[in-house]
Amino acid sequence: MAFYDLSKTERQKLVDEINYAVLADIEKERSNNLLRYFSDEDTYIRKTAYLAIGKIYHANQKHRKNILQLLNALFENTNEKVRQTAINSAGEIGIYDFEPIEDLMERGLFDAHHCVRNAVIGSIKKMGEKNPAPVLAFAKRFLHHEDKEIRREICHGIELRGRKYPQDILPLLQELQFDKTLRVRKTLVHLLGQIAYKKGCLETVVAHLKTWENKDLVKDALEEIIDVHERYKDFAVKTQEEAIEYIHSKAAA
Repeated sequence: MAFYDLSKTERQKLVDEINYAVLADIEKERSNNLLRYFSDEDTYIRKTAYLAIGKIYHANQKHRKNILQLLNALFENTNEKVRQTAINSAGEIGIYDFEPIEDLMERGLFDAHHCVRNAVIGSIKKMGEKNPAPVLAFAKRFLHHEDKEIRREICHGIELRGRKYPQDILPLLQELQFDKTLRVRKTLVHLLGQIAYKKGCLETVVAHLKTWENKDLVKDALEEIIDVHERYKDFAVKTQEEAIEYIHSKAAA
């Protein structure tokens, strides 16, 4: 029976069981239960397990070394779900403590399976929101990687930080302004739209774009920003008309 087929009481009981079993593995330096939960077909079972890892790591300093050793060992598993959940576990740790899991994140970024690479990007999003300095420094290392998908994925990964603090990621995005790969360019334009519609963000993004040299890309980005203000009109601070007026006023300045 799937996690959300259970009643609320049954779900809580299962969460408690998983938490207890995960802690037992960590204390005994084994991975019997971790392997079972990390490889489960149910996304929510795997999520419960990796959230448990994060909570235990942050609450119990004495367990940290064992946790890191177990995650690195589990990442060598041939099952992509196990590797994916190891990365998601590392992401929970990296929200507050990035350095110990940086190497694991880098290895995950180059994993053969897309679900593992996606877990890295998802982890960069959640880590970057709470622990931006080391996470953005990590992302910057791969902005000009020879693999276009790495560049695109890293660009996508820093989006969440940019929605609240566009000034933190705009210098990184600027480094991609002359990227010749269409998929990277499209992701960049999309991302500039996504970080420009909340309070104070349009002003920050437009001011920064005025310093960019690739005027064709800037034009496409401004068009995307205007379009986003209509698509997300229920969430945008400004109406599309106000966004257009603001952009035009700054262009004329």
